[in-house]
Amino acid sequence: MPGASGGNVEGSCQALCQTLISQNGLQRETADISQSVLYTSLMGLLLVTDNEKEQLNLGSGRVGLRNVGNTCFLNAVVQCLSHTPGLRDYCLLKTFRQEKSSKEEAKLMEAFSRVLAGLWDVDGEDTEVNPRQFYSIFKETVPYFSGYSQQDAQEFLRFLLDRLHTEVNRRVCVRRTGKEPVQKYAKFRISEEAAAMWKKHLERDDSKIVDLFSGQLRSSLHCSVCSHHSNTFDVFCDLSLPMPKRGSTGGVTLRECLDLFSQEEKLDKENAPMCERCTRRTQSTKRLSIQRFPQVIVIHLNRFTMSRWSISKSTVCVSFPLLNLDLGPYGPVDCGAVLYDLYAVCNHSGTVNMGHYTACCREDNGWCFYNDSSVTPVSENQLQTNQAYVLFYQRTNSNSTLRK
Repeated sequence: MPGASGGNVEGSCQALCQTLISQNGLQRETADISQSVLYTSLMGLLLVTDNEKEQLNLGSGRVGLRNVGNTCFLNAVVQCLSHTPGLRDYCLLKTFRQEKSSKEEAKLMEAFSRVLAGLWDVDGEDTEVNPRQFYSIFKETVPYFSGYSQQDAQEFLRFLLDRLHTEVNRRVCVRRTGKEPVQKYAKFRISEEAAAMWKKHLERDDSKIVDLFSGQLRSSLHCSVCSHHSNTFDVFCDLSLPMPKRGSTGGVTLRECLDLFSQEEKLDKENAPMCERCTRRTQSTKRLSIQRFPQVIVIHLNRFTMSRWSISKSTVCVSFPLLNLDLGPYGPVDCGAVLYDLYAVCNHSGTVNMGHYTACCREDNGWCFYNDSSVTPVSENQLQTNQAYVLFYQRTNSNSTLRK
């Protein structure tokens, strides 16, 4: 690390941790953020800050990806991730080499970074990049994707982010022994319970992938018998939204999809979880909301539905805002506006069995259409089609996720 030895950085972090905890009157056992979590975060911040001193010389990014055998799903997703600035810079600066806790080589992240380096090569000599080596390493870690059949882009995205996170996790992997006791937070406010669960998550899973893509969902359950309210909190890396039913010519809005996702759902006894107060299954209602908003929110428009005998695809056109998507109404009551701007779209054209994936990504001077190795300009009014499948939004306002 230029300009500072690792020992000096570590000593500075330890001293700063002690100062922050003591100045705020926090005891080790009662601090909202444990010293170990704070220490790791500060170490990562200092290392990233130091790496950013290395000037990133970027090309245009308008480089295609070769199709190496039904890999349009991979090419579309990689182009969208390549246009995620926080992830792109993290990969090109190789920051993960200092952050990751594992001593083993991060093979998939290294291969992914090489693909991104080719896409953003400042010399711009290549018109396409071959992702074959990256895909081969991915299939070694996720055998489900072996072979040459077409795959689902959103499913690939989930597996890829999970494997990248595992390789660059800042936490040492601790094997879980038996079932952990369920903690009760009955005396806590919802925000405190959520913060406690998020802190517990970060103690095991903390990486750049989490920094960028992870949020927290709240599931609220209301028993219709005793009126007991309970909450559970889950981490998410994308929101999979249901599609409202419309005729073949009628369109819907992204707002309608979000409303359907967050609307109250009635659960009968057979499908309802156990009521904590009644100690039995009862009729209840359930509602989903976003408790913690990620920096990058990935929205999956669930066009494919499975029946007993077949899979069908919805071709309804979903209109979505390019700027200032406000997700505040789907968060905590007092969270205010939470604004996002669109920067990438993964499209699916064709049918369930004969489909093709492409991507549209925002550049400095407009938008480009990525169709495997082909890259062409595209206008904003061409983005809203019935082929839009996965939307990538970057948060633009830095207000605190929750207001106390």
